[in-house]
Amino acid sequence: MGYFAGVALFALGIALTIGLHEWGHYSVARACDMRVRRFFIGFGPTVFQFTRGHTVYGLKAVPLGGFCDIAGMTAIDEVAPEEKPYAMVDKPWWARVATLLGGVTMNLLIGLIVLYIVAVGSGLPNPKADFTATVAETTCVTPDCTDAGPAAAAGIKPGDRILQVNGQDVPTFMDMRELIMGKPGETVTLQVERDGVRQDVQVDVPAVERPTEDGGIATVGAIGVVNQKPKDAIKQYGLIDAVPATFSFTGQMLSATVQGVAAIPAQVPGVVASIFGAERSESSPMSVVGASRIGGEVAEREQWATFLLMLASLNFFLALFNLIPLPPLDGGHIAVVLWEKLRDWGRGLRGLAPAGPADYTKLMPLTIAMTAVLLVFGAIVIVADIVNPIRLF
Repeated sequence: MGYFAGVALFALGIALTIGLHEWGHYSVARACDMRVRRFFIGFGPTVFQFTRGHTVYGLKAVPLGGFCDIAGMTAIDEVAPEEKPYAMVDKPWWARVATLLGGVTMNLLIGLIVLYIVAVGSGLPNPKADFTATVAETTCVTPDCTDAGPAAAAGIKPGDRILQVNGQDVPTFMDMRELIMGKPGETVTLQVERDGVRQDVQVDVPAVERPTEDGGIATVGAIGVVNQKPKDAIKQYGLIDAVPATFSFTGQMLSATVQGVAAIPAQVPGVVASIFGAERSESSPMSVVGASRIGGEVAEREQWATFLLMLASLNFFLALFNLIPLPPLDGGHIAVVLWEKLRDWGRGLRGLAPAGPADYTKLMPLTIAMTAVLLVFGAIVIVADIVNPIRLF
């Protein structure tokens, strides 16, 4: 499949992801006897629409967004007399929370299904694989160097397993890399295993410059070794044993996604710097533009497992990002409902009647500010994905 077809296919996957997120809200709202006024995929000019029952369904010109307009979602939402019995704000707190969680739940379910397909079809990363740092090849450590590199000069060869750095165990290549990066200009002692025999090797660690996530340059240590991936790094599963494997890997991906979401604010300066020519970190945030472009690269090389893993990751990101307890995100609305419940519980202890729905007008400044932040951040990342995109190959 060609690159542009892959881009289009991944963009379609994003559109379906967003559409199913909104359908999650829609289906729970209908099940809880709420009225959905509009259900649209995309934003911008309307391409087509039709009405069925009390709901207008439609598609807009840019299918990379969507919305589910539920009558009476907040107390400031004007509700027609015939909509009053179906207003969301007048439903029990649990029904409102369930509706708000409908999109998040749908994204988690999509991610699980996609990972299960990958587990059965081509396999998932094997958590029991041996990830000990194993040398695939030795290299020089600066762009213009011509020597064999510090590791090769010290006698390290392909196939060697590096077990310790200065007496400290390094279970993985990344552990070894982190230690070495922190010792520029020093001499380190590596415990190396070759053909079952362990020996200590001293390696001089030169200071080199590497880009940082915030767009700067850091001086770190490097010895010039390329990691050899373990042969059993990917494990394919059967229809039954793929179930626990999928849940286990989902937990790992969700944990990594939480860390990624938490790291976004610190990465914004690096994204901005990349627009003006700084090197772009591979771990920096991407927009749908950047994700689709990488999807095209992956599809062009027919790496479909990676393509699907990216879609699963996208769904997990949308789920967790939407849980941030700030309006206008789903998590912000959920926080308001839970606050109402806690407030009324406290009032009940004092013999007072429930106070009714929260006054959303007091939240408007925060909602507007948060919306502006999201729009500016989205614009910055889109520009960075156009002028200085992340490249996997």
